[in-house]
Amino acid sequence: LAGRTVLVNGAAGGVGHLAVQIAKWKEARVIAVASARNTALLRELGADDVIDYARTPPETVVRDADLVVDTLGGLTAGRFLQTLKPGGALFPVYPLGFTDHAAAKARGIAVSTTQVRSSGGQLAEAGRLLNDGTIRVVLDSTYPLADARAAHERAAAGHLQGKIVLTVAG
Repeated sequence: LAGRTVLVNGAAGGVGHLAVQIAKWKEARVIAVASARNTALLRELGADDVIDYARTPPETVVRDADLVVDTLGGLTAGRFLQTLKPGGALFPVYPLGFTDHAAAKARGIAVSTTQVRSSGGQLAEAGRLLNDGTIRVVLDSTYPLADARAAHERAAAGHLQGKIVLTVAG
């Protein structure tokens, strides 16, 4: 990713804030899309530019990105095709409902999704990056396991800043 431009949609959320940091660690130019209240956090995490989606639809101002990581995905992910340069890549984290495969193919844009697979090597590297402070996990909120329902309700409300954590007494 060194020298490439990466746009992260949903950049302040549980997945997005990690994607911002990893892209920056890999020496990419990072454009973060989130609400204005998250600007300071995203700059602290390494974002070069922050777009407030409530004021400016990112697809109207971004062009020639190499990669879009769309942590929201679904039916609206196709709007990011126009932000990518030919040969770029769109990674909707939640690909269900994505219907713009023909448009992506016509522009030479790869659309890829993945399932999480356990990798000892990757987990060891992630542990090292967390331990040395290269990346950090932002906590939105913490709930005891007995209040898991409240944690789900918080997640459903959206507009998270980082991860939701369930704690287990023990």
